[in-house]
Amino acid sequence: MTEKYLAQPDLDFIAQVRGLGGETLKKCYQCATCSVACPIAPEDSPFPRKEMIAASWGLKDKLICSGDIWLCHECGDCSDLCPRGAAPGDVLSAIRSVAITEYARPKALANAVTDPKKLPFLLGIPAIWFAILAFITMTAGETMTKIFEFIPFFDWAQHEGEHVIAQADFFSTWFVDLTFVPTATAVAIIFFLSLKNFLNDIHENAVLEGKTDKTTLNYKEFFQALIRVIPTILRHDKFNECESNKDRATPHMMVLFSFIGLFIVTAIFFIVLYVFQTPGPYSQLNPVKWLANISGVALVIGSGLMIKNRLDKKEEQLTYYKDWFILGVVFALGLTGMLTEMTRLAHLEYISYFFYYLHLIAIFNLFAFLPFSKMAHLVYRLTAMTYAEYSNRK
Repeated sequence: MTEKYLAQPDLDFIAQVRGLGGETLKKCYQCATCSVACPIAPEDSPFPRKEMIAASWGLKDKLICSGDIWLCHECGDCSDLCPRGAAPGDVLSAIRSVAITEYARPKALANAVTDPKKLPFLLGIPAIWFAILAFITMTAGETMTKIFEFIPFFDWAQHEGEHVIAQADFFSTWFVDLTFVPTATAVAIIFFLSLKNFLNDIHENAVLEGKTDKTTLNYKEFFQALIRVIPTILRHDKFNECESNKDRATPHMMVLFSFIGLFIVTAIFFIVLYVFQTPGPYSQLNPVKWLANISGVALVIGSGLMIKNRLDKKEEQLTYYKDWFILGVVFALGLTGMLTEMTRLAHLEYISYFFYYLHLIAIFNLFAFLPFSKMAHLVYRLTAMTYAEYSNRK
């Protein structure tokens, strides 16, 4: 017997969805064309028809704890075939933005990341902070060397004799790491707490809707499902099943693998600096530098193509501030990183330092706001796809 459900419409949620890109929501008249058209919707309780009606009714609690909103890759097939122009893909994208804000803490910061009026603060705070670090590094070198001389791996004045352009001479590596290591730790904690709540919610929701017969979440089986899902994500299999925006697969893959490559590079050089006490800059013949340069170029090209695709399809695929914010940050991150390296090799010292300053601001905006921006879909979608695999939804 089907359980009774008391609908409690949230009108503010409807307005929020429409303001974040789901403005066509009320055009939907439940013909189910979208669910039939979607090539990746599970046969067992397909989407996005049920999500469209839930959003129209303002059923916020039912939607944000649903893993199905994350299984959608916003390929656009449903929107192209919708006879009413309801754009279900855009609506689900807006719902995902609401879900990110709901699960992330602190909520004030989550709201700030989606508010264009707060952009000057998101850029200005790290800009001022890194300007202060640069001032300290360049004006207090000898004093700081004496203060920190008891730290074995600390070397404020890293280059003597022949002048070598090194970003550490403009921004102390010590100061940069003291900024980003705690930031990364805070982001990891926020994600852990958010995903813990999210996973519990989607499991409870799946049990109530009959999408799984596993009443208790088995974390060992869930981890095994994660291992099975990772190759699907790396190959972008779901993207390639879509038709309307199939060209999005390659740029997304380039950005994904560039981040993986840059993470490996950062981890290796972090160990080289603090374990082997060998500061940069490193030779261009170093294989790790090859990986860094290839990943940097892939990041610029991939994010650039993503921006181009958005501009070329601005009539079919609506783009909002939440989309431009993360695209702009990712592109700026790649571009400033490459320009920093190129101007350093060209011996343009202070120009290189300036681009490095911009690069640090971009890095901060990407990682500090990762749990609150659209980029958070990397972990939420991974979790939802893993749960779908774990619960044997086909």
